[in-house]
Amino acid sequence: MKRIALIHTVKSVLDSFEPRLRSALDEPVKIHNLLDDFLATDPAETGMFSPVNRDRLANDIRNAELTGADIIVVTCSTLTPAVTELRSSFKTPIIAIDDAMCRLAVTYGPNVTILATARSTVEPTRNKILAEARAAGVAIDLDAKISEEAILALRKGDMKRHDELVAALALTVKFQDVVVLAQASMAHLDVQVAKICGCPVLASPPSCIAEVKNLLRSMA
Repeated sequence: MKRIALIHTVKSVLDSFEPRLRSALDEPVKIHNLLDDFLATDPAETGMFSPVNRDRLANDIRNAELTGADIIVVTCSTLTPAVTELRSSFKTPIIAIDDAMCRLAVTYGPNVTILATARSTVEPTRNKILAEARAAGVAIDLDAKISEEAILALRKGDMKRHDELVAALALTVKFQDVVVLAQASMAHLDVQVAKICGCPVLASPPSCIAEVKNLLRSMA
């Protein structure tokens, strides 16, 4: 039986991602979860993903490898640049939560808006989408909108307030080809945000889970 190790920084994602992953897979798997909320809260407080954070993430990945994992998934977009750097140092395939989502984002048209609740996620997501646009040879006009109050509500366990603030943020989006939800913790709002914005909305968990599924099939 294959093993998948999941590295999280937000408890709501820890609670939701594994059930979604299991329901999508064609085969039974063993799943191991690691929660390291420091890797989300420290960059949010300091405004940077420090060398200490990078070392901490590397240690988390090493611990994930010690489970005997066939695949490691990092479910926090803030960590994606560091994941990209660290991949070559590990034998186990490592998937970042927004790898597939950012590849998809540049296929809808030139007008792309990122919605985020954590400022530390915005630049990693922006840079990744721009890199995917360059790789695809397309020009995009990329905007980002942030509600930091929403992530504070989420950390207090007030999901209702979080969702209200994200919906209010979505009301400011007009005439876009696609909206990208920068964090997995926003994914449950994808249908609601699509109705508000009147355009397709991408959330990272569905595309990430599809990538995991395809990789498992290739290992069979």
